Amino acid sequence: MIDPSRAELDALVFDAYGTLFDVHSVVTQCEELFPGKGQALSQLWRSKQLEYSWLRSLMGRYVDFNHVTADALKHACEVLGLSCTDETLKLLNRSYRTLRPFDDAVFALGALERMRPRPRLAILSNGAPEMLNAVVKHNQMDKLLDPVLSVDTVGIFKPDPRVYQLAVDQLNVMAGRIGFVSSNGWDAAGATAFGFTVFWVN
Repeated sequence: MIDPSRAELDALVFDAYGTLFDVHSVVTQCEELFPGKGQALSQLWRSKQLEYSWLRSLMGRYVDFNHVTADALKHACEVLGLSCTDETLKLLNRSYRTLRPFDDAVFALGALERMRPRPRLAILSNGAPEMLNAVVKHNQMDKLLDPVLSVDTVGIFKPDPRVYQLAVDQLNVMAGRIGFVSSNGWDAAGATAFGFTVFWVN
């Protein structure tokens, strides 16, 4: 369990995808649509999703994460030779609004919410605002997490330092007093370089 009082932290900021929410909970739906290919589709979809976000940041050609996610899904289907109708693509892309949370994430957020003094709890994610708000509300975390911060505000993806600065500005807390929680090694590295106290969920 993270103890913000011991680390002298005023806020805990969580990555969303892969940290709070299991991006591979889409496997079930992928498998229903493409028997025997669900796991491979989910893995390639996620890998290409990240690659596209990094490439767009490097090239200065930002589009929101919903667009990136849809493009990554199309690519994954093409590579795996899966015939996807527009309706199937929309159905799978919408699954990011109903991703399942990890069990330990739900437990940890509940425990942190009951702490006194209570640290501010927030999300800082590559996700588009509509995507994030939908999955947070779907999992009834909207009363625990405030605010839900999206890279859409600055128009570039993590691990660009402007994204981490967004948490400092919106929470009005110094970087050194913000704990950042992520399961993504590249995200943990970026947040560490920025100056957050980082908890890498390895």
